[in-house]
Amino acid sequence: MNIAPKVPKLVLLTTLASSMLISATTLVADDDPISANVAISTDYVWRGVSQTLENPAISGGFDFAPTDNWYVGVWGSNVDFGDVENMEFDIYAGWTTELDNGLGIDIGFIQYLYFDSAGDVDFNEFYAGLSHSGFSGTISYDGDSKWTYYDLGYEYELANGVGLAAHIGNYDLDSAGDYTDYSLGVSASLAGLDYALTYHDTDIDNLAEGDGRVVLTIGKSF
Repeated sequence: MNIAPKVPKLVLLTTLASSMLISATTLVADDDPISANVAISTDYVWRGVSQTLENPAISGGFDFAPTDNWYVGVWGSNVDFGDVENMEFDIYAGWTTELDNGLGIDIGFIQYLYFDSAGDVDFNEFYAGLSHSGFSGTISYDGDSKWTYYDLGYEYELANGVGLAAHIGNYDLDSAGDYTDYSLGVSASLAGLDYALTYHDTDIDNLAEGDGRVVLTIGKSF
């Protein structure tokens, strides 16, 4: 498959720290509704595609969870669209709960904003996800472009805080076609820092930013 020439720059070189084992958002402790996170990565990969032209990224964010169910947050990272380097800034809000049978539900909204970018590439997404016993599934939808992203994942915690995670996703770009991305990674915590080593790849042809790569991320949550 070769959809790279038909996919707008918005898709190929845009955002959100999803496919990393260290999430853009962090779980908030019950006694503190505010949390923060910062991370440095050898690359910023979103839905299988590098957002920094395969260069390192520094990211960070804040989360506020006033109740056990509702949350809001902001997150930012450097990105590189090739014609101008700029900053990505995400604003999100959502509602989450876990039923008595262990089924987790997460529904929310994300606004992606780009500063100093050449052209208007800002966009919005709605998402809804389910999770149970380490498995998760999420659908994200961009109402303006009618693009839909399907995400399936599995996480497994080993001994001593070491975790494994696998992911496969499909980006349906409406008339522009679609592509599939996948990742496999391991994470661990040591000396107060979180480490993740993740392999990413896609089935996009003729796009270097979508080729297979290993990304190292080191993060800290507060």
